[in-house]
Amino acid sequence: MNDTRGYAVFLFPQAVEALGGAIKPYLQGEVGGEHVMCREIDTGGAFIKMILDGRTEKGEMVELELMVPASMVRMVVSARNEESFGFGPRSAH
Repeated sequence: MNDTRGYAVFLFPQAVEALGGAIKPYLQGEVGGEHVMCREIDTGGAFIKMILDGRTEKGEMVELELMVPASMVRMVVSARNEESFGFGPRSAH
């Protein structure tokens, strides 16, 4: 089974504005729906810690740790991609 798990951490528009250019490289989505896709999160405390997979300019894999105040987070959505689960079309074997 190809199981990819992670989290989409949605930020308030005011948070995106306050963080400015520092958060832009990590954001996905359209205006009003900006979010950070991460592999792990830790919501225990005043800051939300997000673990992301990234690449250096040389293409080497690197683990990134991004922390933002919990008050900046609108919603956290668990995201997973399980090809063998769901009601979508399946190929005949």
